[in-house]
Amino acid sequence: MDLKTLKTFQMIVKYGSFIRAADEMNYVQSTVTMQIQKLESELGIRLIERGKKIRLTEAGRLFYEQSLQIVKNIEQLKMNLSDLQVGERGNVRLGVTEPTASYRLPEILERFLSQFPKIRISVDVANTPTLSERLLKGDIDLALCSTPDLGSDLHFEPLFKEDFVVLMPKNHPLAQNAVIAPEDIRGHRLLITSVTCPYRRKLEMVLQESGNIPIDTMEIGSMTALKYYVESGLGIALVPEIVLKPVPTGTTIRTMSGSLIHMTFGFLFKRSEYPLKLASSKLYEFLKQELLEHYPMDGLR
Repeated sequence: MDLKTLKTFQMIVKYGSFIRAADEMNYVQSTVTMQIQKLESELGIRLIERGKKIRLTEAGRLFYEQSLQIVKNIEQLKMNLSDLQVGERGNVRLGVTEPTASYRLPEILERFLSQFPKIRISVDVANTPTLSERLLKGDIDLALCSTPDLGSDLHFEPLFKEDFVVLMPKNHPLAQNAVIAPEDIRGHRLLITSVTCPYRRKLEMVLQESGNIPIDTMEIGSMTALKYYVESGLGIALVPEIVLKPVPTGTTIRTMSGSLIHMTFGFLFKRSEYPLKLASSKLYEFLKQELLEHYPMDGLR
């Protein structure tokens, strides 16, 4: 029993004629007759009563009803496999860091899924070290993150610079300064992210370059939550500029002098899985085009 035979049987039932079924299937009548004889032989039961008018046996009616769903399922499976082959169907596990997860990705994914509705995406939000581990374990397919500590099986493709500014309450003493120097932070509470966060490590490097300045800190586990703690007057923070649109009520922003405060952001892959295939490649190309359109590569200064 094969798909062609099932379709032939359904055509005979639809048109009530072996001859008409043969015409529709572009077969000679003898081919149609042989297909049905073979089918009945395989099943060990007669499906069609021949005569001036053909009619289905009880077994034929049962077989016809259930064969409709079988053919539909097989046709759908063939379409799904075809879509999978060209990358328009599949599951993609995407890892991403903040603030991109909250401030850039939602609108981009909405446009992507409108164009490729058969691709399913799961989004894993974590910091860069965690995403690196999950890539190596095969738990995600690709990641959008800051520059990682590259291992032998990781490949990083930079896209743009994530710029940072100093956020503080409007009534903060440092708000009188047009530009904040690293040494100005001494004596003021600085809100920082967790010890594993690459943004924090970057900040610590900048402060060390300015003489390892001792500072009062308060650790906040979420990068995107920092602005709300500043808004409440708990301290000042270096935050990605993108999260400050709009700037929270009662706060103001300043740039920091000295070493530029920014983080390189881009794609992270498992080297043995690169270049990406199928649906993952579709998503990668789409994300790259969208991100470079708004954050061009010349931002890598």
